[in-house]
Amino acid sequence: MFHVIIAEDDFRVAQIHEEFISQIEGLELAGKARDAEETMALLAAHEVDLVLLDVYMPDQLGTELLHRIREQYPLVDIIMITAAKDKAFLEKALSYGVHDYLIKPVTIEQFHNSLTRYKKKKELLNSTDEINSTMLHQVFGEAPKKKSGKSLPTGIDARTLEKIIELLETEAEGITSELAGERIGASRTTARRYLEYLVGIDEAKVEQVYGIVGRPERRYYTQ
Repeated sequence: MFHVIIAEDDFRVAQIHEEFISQIEGLELAGKARDAEETMALLAAHEVDLVLLDVYMPDQLGTELLHRIREQYPLVDIIMITAAKDKAFLEKALSYGVHDYLIKPVTIEQFHNSLTRYKKKKELLNSTDEINSTMLHQVFGEAPKKKSGKSLPTGIDARTLEKIIELLETEAEGITSELAGERIGASRTTARRYLEYLVGIDEAKVEQVYGIVGRPERRYYTQ
């Protein structure tokens, strides 16, 4: 279970984010803060894994609060959720190692994808004391390396393959070829060809599950 703080001065937005968190398995709200001082107080009072941090707060900019959090709680992770579009804020957030930077208004899909990616990376890192190339690919989202120096086979386009890989990485519950095709603007047959290719090179796994009216379907997951 990952414990989350919402640092947001607008109580309506904070309530929406709280509802979003409640829909993601494995996440639990540790508290809500309306300003920087309340954020620091919650960090002191609770075991916290992640802070959802706004930039514009009444007493201190969230980007300025980053230094205090990193200094006192270096292992706490941060995702910025803000209306701020100033590039300087993004650059500062990146320099402090934030996991993501979301621009308001945030849809439930964007929120879910961001926190699911976060949770997946943390679970992956917590699962082992050693790293390998597959883990690095999942953590940093690198493009897959070509096997043995060989080019991609006929019918597999590099850009489409990249889209399929990105899609798999955001779908923690797996995805069918039909839904994958809809997401990338391709046919079910095309999506399945790419998904099966990834299974064949051990970049994805597949399970047979039962969908509507007991009809079996293949659901794909990232390795």
